[in-house]
Amino acid sequence: MIKEIEEKVNYCLNCKVKPCSLKGCPLNNHIPDFIQALKKEEYFEAYKILSQTTVLPGVCGRICPHQKQCQGSCVRGIKGESVSIGELEAYAFDKAHELGYHLSDCYEKIEKKNTKVAVIGGGPAGLTCAAFLAKEGIQVTIYEKYDYLGGLLMFGIPGFRLSKDIVENTVKDILDLGIEVKYNQELEKDFTLKELENQYDAIFLSIGANVSSKMGVEGEALEGVYGGNELLEYNLHPDYKGKKVIVTGGGNVAMDCARTINKLGAKEVTVVYRRAEEQMPAERKEILDAKNEGVQFAFQNNIVKILGNKKVEKVELIKTKLVQKEGESRLSPVNIENSNYQVDVDYIVMALGSKPQAYVKDLGLALNKWENIEIDEEYKTSNSKIYAGGDLAGMKGTVAWAAKSGREAAKNIIKNI
Repeated sequence: MIKEIEEKVNYCLNCKVKPCSLKGCPLNNHIPDFIQALKKEEYFEAYKILSQTTVLPGVCGRICPHQKQCQGSCVRGIKGESVSIGELEAYAFDKAHELGYHLSDCYEKIEKKNTKVAVIGGGPAGLTCAAFLAKEGIQVTIYEKYDYLGGLLMFGIPGFRLSKDIVENTVKDILDLGIEVKYNQELEKDFTLKELENQYDAIFLSIGANVSSKMGVEGEALEGVYGGNELLEYNLHPDYKGKKVIVTGGGNVAMDCARTINKLGAKEVTVVYRRAEEQMPAERKEILDAKNEGVQFAFQNNIVKILGNKKVEKVELIKTKLVQKEGESRLSPVNIENSNYQVDVDYIVMALGSKPQAYVKDLGLALNKWENIEIDEEYKTSNSKIYAGGDLAGMKGTVAWAAKSGREAAKNIIKNI
């Protein structure tokens, strides 16, 4: 074990309370346990411990918002630096693979049952659901609209944050559990839910919610205004060289867009966020990385109008102040009257959240007020044969929360069929 990793492993106190696992990790990974296995250089054992709760350690170890999840709950972090849980999780995955161990080695071999489940969508939630079903002997078929699996892991997250090799190795591990995949199959285009209901004992919906939300301001239909989610997913960027770009939003999608656009040669990239920096939902590390790479930030500013003749030419912004509104614990941004100003801009990217595809309304399933598919405590939709998870069901927007929904849905599917 290299010295740097050895020091980080030994830094863990192996607490009895384990807040990193029970409070911080959405998946409740057995964090001190796998770190103790690493300490003994039992790399396969560390991987097996992780595989009890997750099939994405190589991914989550790299891209999870650790400071807001596991590391943010670390006892060590009370008086100093937290244990580098994310780095150690990724190391456990990498080391196990380096030694020739794979996910299928972590589970007992179980004879295939006659039960069949369809998983629609091969992102984090779908892959996790499929894996936890397959390891229990369920026959699983994933229906994927693209010719690759991984969902946002492949193109929604830039390569400088998550290597495609890691995603491909993770996907291969999962498929080796005996999972069938039907590629280039899109719901409501190539097949319907009703058709699958007649073929499978249960269905898990995990098609995501990757349609970018709009601001509802004048001019957002002009050429040169893009949705951040679509830019990252389809990788269809305009030529940014010599151009000024504004990205509006404060989450990790906004940071990914800003950093990607900056790396693609934009003259100037500015993130506009209507609240204060400390209120940004993006991971602190991503904000600092963006700043270090030259991305500019305009905090407590808001876009009120986009101007141009067919194409974006200027944007009108207004400054905001933060006030405490009655009944709200979080400070809210309020526009400051007569503080409007205009700046020249070539492109505007909206990274303000996302919603499901329009056809989700026509699936015959109950929706909540945010137009996500409504599920109960067992991840079951209004159709008792159909389950849903991930962004489509309004889960918190991190890979770990999506994966948890897939895992828990799998457990309930097994219990109910």
